Amino acid sequence: MEEGSVDTAEELQARQHRKERKDLQAKIQGMKNSIPKNDKKRRKQMTEEIAKLEADLNQKHEEELRKLKSTNDTKVEQVINGIETIKVEGSEQEEVKQPRVTKAQKRRDKKAAQEKERESRIAEAEIQNLQGVRHQESLKLAQKLSEQQLQIKEISSDGHCMYRAIEDQLAQRSKPGLTMSVKELRSRTADHMRSCADDFLPFLTNPNTGDMYTTDEFEKYCSEVEHTAAWGGQLELRALTQVLQLPIEVIQADSPAIKIGEEYGSEPIILVYMRHAYGLGEHYNSVERLKDQANVEDS
Repeated sequence: MEEGSVDTAEELQARQHRKERKDLQAKIQGMKNSIPKNDKKRRKQMTEEIAKLEADLNQKHEEELRKLKSTNDTKVEQVINGIETIKVEGSEQEEVKQPRVTKAQKRRDKKAAQEKERESRIAEAEIQNLQGVRHQESLKLAQKLSEQQLQIKEISSDGHCMYRAIEDQLAQRSKPGLTMSVKELRSRTADHMRSCADDFLPFLTNPNTGDMYTTDEFEKYCSEVEHTAAWGGQLELRALTQVLQLPIEVIQADSPAIKIGEEYGSEPIILVYMRHAYGLGEHYNSVERLKDQANVEDS
């Protein structure tokens, strides 16, 4: 901020919201630290209370941002109406001589207008985010994961997200022979699908004709799995459970968890499926222990 400048209402509001969020996080951390990790009943009650506190604060911020936008719109309308109704005292209306505006002042006015527009867009985006499906999906997932003492671990969205999430899950196990790179996971998946074509081919159809894939089309599909950033889905997850001989559990916001490979009976690889995570759509993330839980167990 330049010396001598005054914060706009939007900037003050954003600053206050950040402070309130920070205060709430400190309160939540205190709540978590006050309950023993083995008191599952109280920790479940605490999780529900935390979710309500966060939802109440989001609703409060949403209402404040809406009121601020409404106030700004009203002020702009009043200014415009005031300019249109300027009258010169006396019986006859005379032309009002406007003072000459310097180039420097024009630049300052333009900069101020751009900054105000930017703050308005930020406020609108924050309202949309609080109301949007992406935010609601994140809240539901956080609630489900907290019941298992887990939280989302972000994975980059580059087409390899499912394989990167599994790579991360294997690395967290720290067991010899289980660690695999994304490249190796893709290669092993494609090889397994080729060797067990009868188990996978019937589930693949040509999007234009609706016919089951030909042998050549199936080979092209497997090649894309192995060599490109083609997104993975349930077919690839099924192949990976058989390659790794581990079950895979996929947690979703609005549907029951998908469990694949339960016949292996081991601790499952856990992924989070997000339908609205990014503009491109579907995305997979990994999970990790809740931070406070990890600190307690490691101490």
